Amino acid sequence: MQYQTTIASPISVSGRGLHTGQQVTVTFEPAPADFGVQFVRTDLPGNPSVKAVPQNVFDTSRGTSIQDGPAQVHTIEHLMAALAGLGIDNVRVLTQGPETPILDGSSRIYVEMLRDVGIQTLDTPRKYGTVKKEITFTIPEKNIELTIRPSDHFKMTVNVDYGTKVLSEQQAVLNNVDDFYPEVYNCRTFVFLDELQFLIQNNLVRGGDLDNAIVFVDKVPEKNVLKQLAAFFHKTNIKVTPDHVLNNITLRHSNEPARHKLLDLLGDLYLLGIPLRAEIIANRPGHFANTSFANKIYNSEDFFVTFE
Repeated sequence: MQYQTTIASPISVSGRGLHTGQQVTVTFEPAPADFGVQFVRTDLPGNPSVKAVPQNVFDTSRGTSIQDGPAQVHTIEHLMAALAGLGIDNVRVLTQGPETPILDGSSRIYVEMLRDVGIQTLDTPRKYGTVKKEITFTIPEKNIELTIRPSDHFKMTVNVDYGTKVLSEQQAVLNNVDDFYPEVYNCRTFVFLDELQFLIQNNLVRGGDLDNAIVFVDKVPEKNVLKQLAAFFHKTNIKVTPDHVLNNITLRHSNEPARHKLLDLLGDLYLLGIPLRAEIIANRPGHFANTSFANKIYNSEDFFVTFE
């Protein structure tokens, strides 16, 4: 019999929100059995809370955001992936702003700090989610398909294809959630240069920095574009590497984008509130598809809870 967990003691981390640009501190606190993951907006009157469940998702345009009444928390997927990957069932997350910090664009810092503070076993049996038969969510016009199948163990496979020379077909596989650290936890978010330019022009990445995202370049931009990017990010020099990425960072894995999409999916599916014993196969996943898939699973008569 496996038992539920929480963290051993409170721990905090501060950083900027990717989209709001606001400096925010997030504090993880221990929580009792069956509490799940709940966010508390300590900067709002009455400290309203919002539970991380599929029905509370209200926006997936640039990340996964949840809301319950006046409490909104944006871009929770990397934090949720850290909790899922470490097997932390119950935690209270205090946040002093509307968005979690982007940190290095992955779950790495969350994972390292939570491992450092320690995980405490509770005396209540752990619940697992599984399915009686296959459940699929599709968006045919975008070639998006996410499927969960019955299995006696967890496995997740993610396939991506961006149809470009610099980023085409990639696959990432997680055969056991325990392999999240060290195989997936440090894989960073990514963006194409033309998307980045659009976000900058529309003031949608006020907390963006070249230290927290991989920027893929389909075609070498004009020198003035690189100068503008350097000025925006307060860098002295920006150039395109032979690997068709900006020279801000080095890839941690050859398939880091696919691994990051797996990280996102793991975090989004943790909205179900319990770890899964099932096989998940996802083709071209994204936050809208991930959370819609989680909602479909949650409401399916073929989804059930087990203790073994």
